[in-house]
Amino acid sequence: MGIRYRVNEAFFDRWSPKMAYVLGYWYADGSIYPSARGSYLSATSIDREIIYKIKDWLKSEHTIREEKPAGLNRKTRFILRIGNKSLYNALRKLGIYPSKSLTVKFPNIPSHFLSHFVRGYFDGDGCIFLEMRKGITRDRIIKRLSAIFTSGSQNFLVELCKLLGRSLKLKQSKIYRGHRSYQLRYFTSDSIELFKFMYGNCSRGAYLTRKFDYFGRYFKLRPQKLDVSIKKILDKHGHVAK
Repeated sequence: MGIRYRVNEAFFDRWSPKMAYVLGYWYADGSIYPSARGSYLSATSIDREIIYKIKDWLKSEHTIREEKPAGLNRKTRFILRIGNKSLYNALRKLGIYPSKSLTVKFPNIPSHFLSHFVRGYFDGDGCIFLEMRKGITRDRIIKRLSAIFTSGSQNFLVELCKLLGRSLKLKQSKIYRGHRSYQLRYFTSDSIELFKFMYGNCSRGAYLTRKFDYFGRYFKLRPQKLDVSIKKILDKHGHVAK
């Protein structure tokens, strides 16, 4: 019999901001799988920060494994693997199942916790970037801000798009098909509303810092986009709004 490591087996049994965030992350970059030795759940990221946060929130004593890149352009992956039947069954009840990536459906999330779930998913399978172009008087200027959600399941993104559209009155309603996945892309005005939604009601540090900072960089370059609510969020999380 193997070593039994401590973990909060009831973590997914009751809704909370952190539970919703971690569930969102598991929908994006997590997996569950049965084996001859037991029932396992695993979360992976190239961002060391977020895997250690999840391990801490789960009160897990499991070791985080570092997987070195095979190619020159790849990054080290950090993997938290937990063998626990209670957590495995809880995630099954919440809509996660083995080999979910292409067929997973959007779960039933209580409205009060939707922003935390979306932020968790965004930190797993979302990205944000600034599109730049050459200006007449300056070398480079901002063309637009883009926030993107990616999934192998078109159904998942369709439901996410509908929910965000109803909740935030976002303009985007199209799902783009890529080579191996689907994308839900939001541009400047919608991305700003997403920023307010995802970070306006969360505790400091309950997110991937790198992505939050990217939003902060945009607002620093475009101070005319700042309003009272954005300044409040930036100040709360340690960014000085200019």
